[in-house]
Amino acid sequence: MLRTARENLSLQGQIREMLVSAILDRHLEPDQAVPSSRVLAEHLGVGRITVVLAYQQLADEGYLVSKERKGHFVSPTILGERVKKMPVPVPIGVAQPAVDVDWTSRFCQRPSAQRSISKPSNWQTYPYPFLYGQFDESLFPTSAWRECCLKALSVLDIRAWAPDQISRDDESLVHQICTRVLPRRGVWATPDELIVTVGAQHALYMVADLLMSSGTRVAIEDPGYPDARNIFSNRTDSLTPAPIDQYGLVVGDHLRNFDYIYTTPSHQCPTGVTMPLSRREQLLQLANESNVVIIEDDFESENNFEGHPIPALKSLDQHNRVIYVGSLSKSMAPGLRIGYIVAAKELIAELRALRRLMIRHPSTFIQRSLSLFISLGHNDAQLKRLGDAQKERSALIMDALARYAPQCRVTPMTGGGSCWVKLPDGVSALALAEHAKSRGVLIEPGDVFFNQSAGNGHFVRLGFQSISASVIDAGVAQFAQALGDMQKRPSD
Repeated sequence: MLRTARENLSLQGQIREMLVSAILDRHLEPDQAVPSSRVLAEHLGVGRITVVLAYQQLADEGYLVSKERKGHFVSPTILGERVKKMPVPVPIGVAQPAVDVDWTSRFCQRPSAQRSISKPSNWQTYPYPFLYGQFDESLFPTSAWRECCLKALSVLDIRAWAPDQISRDDESLVHQICTRVLPRRGVWATPDELIVTVGAQHALYMVADLLMSSGTRVAIEDPGYPDARNIFSNRTDSLTPAPIDQYGLVVGDHLRNFDYIYTTPSHQCPTGVTMPLSRREQLLQLANESNVVIIEDDFESENNFEGHPIPALKSLDQHNRVIYVGSLSKSMAPGLRIGYIVAAKELIAELRALRRLMIRHPSTFIQRSLSLFISLGHNDAQLKRLGDAQKERSALIMDALARYAPQCRVTPMTGGGSCWVKLPDGVSALALAEHAKSRGVLIEPGDVFFNQSAGNGHFVRLGFQSISASVIDAGVAQFAQALGDMQKRPSD
């Protein structure tokens, strides 16, 4: 059976890929004959017509040349414009000692040294991946998304999204967000108050790049979203952790002396608690009185198990004091990387100019496909499907934790795709994660979510969006056994 790195291709596509690679890598030289269609078909164990069609398409694209009664040959011109490898020049006179670039001394910052969430690249090979924010193929609307992508490739749609948009967004997607997505959160915006981003993280980066500099005073939830902390700390040295409780960010006079407050009120990251309406109103009142701007990250707003989501902070904002950051890819697949910012139009205008310097604009093909996905009703159906799945899985994981790991304390959930678990005293989350991994269980140690990891290593986050409901019980049982092993170990 023919196998390549792209096994999802048709047999004809795999043959074309194999031959293109052989030609471009010079395994087949210009003017060299390729095997006859009959010989190659017998060698690969495929039908001859499959090889014939592959040869014909490669000939149409200029890789092969067909010669009557002789067969197919590699085109003599297909590699003509490629730069050849140049020989190393021989030094003339006295050779100067070569000096390699000392890149370390040139770095203005070291992002790799920051504490970030890390997940194994091969996480899908583990039987029990309790990871947050990953892809679940059983929940992905494959047929609907394929339909929208094919529609976006129609002649009329291509004419709309293919040109360089410079700093604009796809107008149809902006319309869908303003009329179908934001109203679900009680937010109303005009097109000049919205900009599309490459995910919510890109949105936070642009906000920090535009609004923060050395000395900008920023309050951020602790524990909180590590990437927001890392992004903001690259811009300002005045980043202050702000405590949370069972209702989210604690609001009080300690928040008055800041320029910006970053918060995740819908489902606090990482605890999952929801800020009640009364506290949201209190936070807005404090911001208005103290001239503070709020950065609201509404990353998991749509998933509420109780069916009555609280309006976004932005929906209560009467003075353009809230910068609202949302995501459209969280409910489908993180690889789509589509988010947005809603804010005052003068801020959006500057963000649009900044984005032009960075990436010009996100993929307009993805934007147009997503616009169709929303307009055809697929998005609402997907949100319901995801909400139902997360409600079922959250009940399963809570029940399993209560039965297998009663020594743990689990923060009550009202929605979302993860739960926040406090381990028994003396158990290191990092050590437990490593031991659980040997049992096929992947968990996220919680220390990375705290501003200071010291003394905060007894929490873990268990995600359930990317793990099948059928294996949650067995996975929690393995987690509990790993936890029991850790408790039996003598303390250092």
